[in-house]
Amino acid sequence: MIPDLSPSDKAKLAAAKQASLAIETGMRVGLGTGSTAAWLVKCLAARVREEGLAIKCVPTSTQTAELARGLGLDVITLDQAGTLDVTIDGADEFDAHLNLIKGGGAALLQEKIVATASAQMIVIADSDKEVATLGAFALPIEVIPFGLESTRKQVEEMLLAMEVEGRETSLRMKETAPLVTDEGNHILDLHLKRIGNAPQLAMTLNQIPGVVENGLFIDICDRVIIGSGDGKVETRDINAGTIETDQVDFANAENLFGDPAP
Repeated sequence: MIPDLSPSDKAKLAAAKQASLAIETGMRVGLGTGSTAAWLVKCLAARVREEGLAIKCVPTSTQTAELARGLGLDVITLDQAGTLDVTIDGADEFDAHLNLIKGGGAALLQEKIVATASAQMIVIADSDKEVATLGAFALPIEVIPFGLESTRKQVEEMLLAMEVEGRETSLRMKETAPLVTDEGNHILDLHLKRIGNAPQLAMTLNQIPGVVENGLFIDICDRVIIGSGDGKVETRDINAGTIETDQVDFANAENLFGDPAP
């Protein structure tokens, strides 16, 4: 029997289950990081167990890799895969043009590398992630530890010339020490409130020495699947210009909590 889930988790599950139906045998699939992406991993693992779906998966973090392996998915590296058919991931924010802010789970570097190596990117989210203008969620940037404060100062000076409403920055911590990413870097969170020109900001940030990558995903996402707690899903395709609605059945959702494949 399916455990009691919050409306938010049901919305994430609905989006993830709908997205999992786009995966076919033989595909090479990028797996995102975060709570919504974790539902996707569980949905794919259930299809592997029950339908014999044969896929190869490239995770975007150590966390996702461990979950995928534990559920019996065939995990390979991006170098082994070469290119991917699709990446499915969550987002912290998305706008009407399907531009994103990502990096709340501190995996933005690997997420962007995997997404751009894919023929298409599908984002799964609940409706709370949709915004008129990006920026309410803090924008993460991954920076190398060497010269951290110098890099931070350059970022803050650069923001003076950008179309943003806030310019506060903070170093992301894990307990009492700076958080360390899978690549051995740190995360600076930029509290911008509103980003007027996201493409310009993304390009300018990456020109600062010490900045490895930023959490703005511009013109990368092809489709967003928005889930609701009642199982309704809306799929928006930016390339086709279409909006489709569907209803996800939670009746067999208990199979997501079964034993992992051997």
